[in-house]
Amino acid sequence: MDNHPLLSPVKALARTLVKLEITGKENIPNQGGVLLTTNHLSRLDTPLLMTLTERTDLVAIVAKEYKEKPFFRWILSQIGTMVWMDRSRMDFAATREALDHLRKGAIVGIAPEGTRSSGSKALMEGKQGAALMAASAAVPIVPVGIAGSEQINARWARLQRPLVSIRVGKSYTLPRMDRDDRQAWLENATDEIMCRIAVQLPENYRGFYANHPRLLELLKEQGM
Repeated sequence: MDNHPLLSPVKALARTLVKLEITGKENIPNQGGVLLTTNHLSRLDTPLLMTLTERTDLVAIVAKEYKEKPFFRWILSQIGTMVWMDRSRMDFAATREALDHLRKGAIVGIAPEGTRSSGSKALMEGKQGAALMAASAAVPIVPVGIAGSEQINARWARLQRPLVSIRVGKSYTLPRMDRDDRQAWLENATDEIMCRIAVQLPENYRGFYANHPRLLELLKEQGM
């Protein structure tokens, strides 16, 4: 995996333009393949997430439409490797590319919702791609919750430095896939992934999963 010499300057710029409150960054493994799963509020989420670790083997799954935005593409190229995914269809080529990175021991970031949250900015129903990737590559998953990034542009327009909170949960692994009932396994695994992201978020960001039984179990386990 290539090193990215501008990683530190980009991190410094991010911390200058945004007030970052980061909790639990020690939960990101220092080496080995790992799937970083997060909610998605802003197109700036990916650059902010890539400031969480000193690892240089960073890979982000990004909507292909952003490849046509020169400045955004340039920023991302300085801090990691991009897998450009076509959200309009099942992009098997992009999925295979991401899996290849995971199997080689990289850290791959994905937003299981598949797109930015709209309206209330709360969690939408997750798609099954993240569960399928984690199972296929047999890697641990690290849940991340981002709050506040949806306000960045509005705050900047008022010459204010926005506050963004990023909370990183402990890694976990999914149970072995049930080959006899693959679809039910994918549905349950996706709920697990999304509920573990929801735990890392303030209550008003939990959206579709706010009253999910698994989320309530996880909150009770953590004394929340």
